[in-house]
Amino acid sequence: MDLKNMKRETKITYAEPCKNTGSHIQPLYQTSTFVFDNAEQGAARFAGEEPGYIYSRLGNPTVRCLEEKMALLEEGEDATVYGSGMAAVSASILAFVEQGDHIVAQQCLYGCTHSFLSEIIKKWGIEVTFVNDASNPENFKNAMRPNTKIVYIESPANPVMQLTDIKACADIAHENNARLIIDNTYMTPYLQRPLNLGADIVLHSATKYLNGHGDVVAGILVGSKEDMDTIRMTTQKDLGGITSPFDAWLMQRGIKTLAIRMKEHEKNAMEVAKFLEAHPKVKTIFYPGLPSHPQHQLAKEQADGFGGMIAFELHGGLEAGKVLMNNIEVFHLAVSLGTVDSLIQHPASMTHSPVPEEDRRAAGITDGLVRVSVGIENAEDLIDALDRALKLV
Repeated sequence: MDLKNMKRETKITYAEPCKNTGSHIQPLYQTSTFVFDNAEQGAARFAGEEPGYIYSRLGNPTVRCLEEKMALLEEGEDATVYGSGMAAVSASILAFVEQGDHIVAQQCLYGCTHSFLSEIIKKWGIEVTFVNDASNPENFKNAMRPNTKIVYIESPANPVMQLTDIKACADIAHENNARLIIDNTYMTPYLQRPLNLGADIVLHSATKYLNGHGDVVAGILVGSKEDMDTIRMTTQKDLGGITSPFDAWLMQRGIKTLAIRMKEHEKNAMEVAKFLEAHPKVKTIFYPGLPSHPQHQLAKEQADGFGGMIAFELHGGLEAGKVLMNNIEVFHLAVSLGTVDSLIQHPASMTHSPVPEEDRRAAGITDGLVRVSVGIENAEDLIDALDRALKLV
């Protein structure tokens, strides 16, 4: 995505002066409620007869500014913002299903997303079919039922970096009158815009690359105005998983440097991946930017780059991974991803520990898998740190 040549860049990248004060930075509206001029105005706003703000759970100017920017970035009509990625996941799904409905989802998902779909949603009498091999669209097609309302995917999948053909899954969903929801956290709209490939709703854990600085927990949905209005007036309003104005303000700060950061993340990830691929102690590496990745061609077709996430296995399995993680420098041993700092973690015992072992293995998440979020530090420093730690394995 060439933000430099986008006609709408000034609405995305640069600060616009506040029309009321001329403030260079978008003001922070840190308020819980908004004052009406009179009783009639309050009634009119609640009835939807007059535009304006009522209460920050129902809308806030700082949050709205972020929503507008995200809709532009993902080339959607509208967006809604949440207090966490999981609040966005649950809001997007619960808004469009009811008792007796069916969901098709890929097996390899973020651990808490998998738990939500495999455990919590069953309490509402909703069935879920998990697709083990999400690289083959036919598996999604074969899992569809007359009562399927949602197809849910990640591409690349967290953490095994398996890609799913977004357009093919969108076609399958629409042929069956279902919506395609995709988690685009790993790629961001800078590298991949699923709405243009047919997806109905794009989801982000904005905690990650969109904010980019490791100091906010948030989620974002982007889609049609009709779908966002439905979510806004149901699962967002009544379940209340909103973000704070301050966090929305911080995320706008992060988005200003998204293009610069993603270029560095990807450049560093490619160098680190090449180093790991050639290292004798590395058994397998998963990075779509490498020609050896089985879906390298698909990655080039449906995205503008390969991102900053890497997964790999060492010949020594879990024990070797522990030695690596306990001795590495520069990288931080921590979960989450997409911050300017490089992070390393063990999915089976950390981010994906909520997933039963049988399901983890079916998704390709072995006990020896290590996940790395490559930051924007000097690539030579990252490679040197890995090399020193690997010598101890």
